[in-house]
Amino acid sequence: MADPAMSVSPYWELTFDADGDVDQGECDRLLREVRQRGVADLIVFSHGWNSQRAGATRLYSRFFAPIPKLAPKARIGYVGVIWPSMEFPDQPIPDFPHTPAAVAGPTAAATAPALDDDTRHTLLDAFPGNATLIDQIARMLAQQPAQNAELEEFGRLVRTLVEVVPPGPQAQFGADTLAEGLPQNEPRMLAVGCTAEVCDQFAQALEHLGSPQPPGATAEFTLPNPWKGARELLRQAAYYAMKRRAGTVGERGLGPVIGRLAGVAPEVRVHLVGHSFGGRLVSFALRGLPEGVRSVKSVTLLQGAFSHYAFASRLPDDARTGGVLQGQQNRVDGPLVCCYSHFDSALGTIYPLASRMTDDDRSFAAFDIGRVLGDKWGAMGHDGVRAVPGTQALTLAEALDSPLPTSGCVNVDACAVVCHGGAPNGAHSDIVHPELARVVLAAGRIGRPTAATASPV
Repeated sequence: MADPAMSVSPYWELTFDADGDVDQGECDRLLREVRQRGVADLIVFSHGWNSQRAGATRLYSRFFAPIPKLAPKARIGYVGVIWPSMEFPDQPIPDFPHTPAAVAGPTAAATAPALDDDTRHTLLDAFPGNATLIDQIARMLAQQPAQNAELEEFGRLVRTLVEVVPPGPQAQFGADTLAEGLPQNEPRMLAVGCTAEVCDQFAQALEHLGSPQPPGATAEFTLPNPWKGARELLRQAAYYAMKRRAGTVGERGLGPVIGRLAGVAPEVRVHLVGHSFGGRLVSFALRGLPEGVRSVKSVTLLQGAFSHYAFASRLPDDARTGGVLQGQQNRVDGPLVCCYSHFDSALGTIYPLASRMTDDDRSFAAFDIGRVLGDKWGAMGHDGVRAVPGTQALTLAEALDSPLPTSGCVNVDACAVVCHGGAPNGAHSDIVHPELARVVLAAGRIGRPTAATASPV
């Protein structure tokens, strides 16, 4: 049950495959032991970009570590969700242990788009059975042929890598919004014939993030290497596949497990926490709860990598379109808290650029990188939940100094601590802070958290 390196106890892990099927032995152990251990509050955390159990477990251990001292009288149990996501090795979590090769990654990535061995192995783990395809992608990134036709061929290879083979369930879980009840199209970055244009825009975005211009400055006209944009296309396409998996695992996997837990231990209060695509996973778990289950007492989203309109009944500029999770916040018997930070450049610039849809009548060439923050395809981890009436907005200090609302959506600006990290992701993974652990406790009304010293900024 407990990993020797885990900072808290009792701790369980729940492992899911890409289609949401749970490891039955782990699930049975949790259902059997949670009452035996006298757990009153169960914190369930889902990682975002970690593809291996060891990395996810280290993250959980560090995030959970301050909680026993913050709520010393609470009877808390902990669950780490393990699902087949991935982390590109050249973008490590700030202040998080990594191998020397991973730490050296950003420097290499900044100078050349070629895939390093660590990234190739990570792709093989995330997309098993595609060794030949990944070798072809790596070869093109290394050679960087000059013709647009070669970029289009690269786009075809990437589409093939991340496509869902029917009749698997994952194809149903890629959308964040619904147009007249139907999912939106695949992101334009995956559309046939758009690869050269998309790569140019990704390259410009990376250039903008790597060398930001001061206000009022006139940027020099440059032509960034489109193959750097091609590498980012691969990254974002892989992340889009992880986004689909997150929704699948949440609705088809975690939601039903919580329902089973409510059946055997109805007194246990469940608190869902998710980082990045893990935020999407725990949110889709609400949609997968069996009818009548009210055991989820709080949800805390840390830098959620999905649309800020996901919970909206309609989009402000299109009354026919609503969020894929509209109304699901009402399945929480408590608040849904969204922690966000404008220092998260992965969600502030790259995410909305990658999420442009095929039916958008504005071309990529007209897309203003400097004004991307206002784009309708933005992510809630950058600016919070949008278009949900009654959503309250708090600073991190306000969230920690007074009781949180007892229901509905709550936006918490966490930029006071979520602020570290270099280009292109910025502070996206800068989530290991005692203040954020306190937000989880406050959202769930777990114990009586003691005052904590602020993390250095």
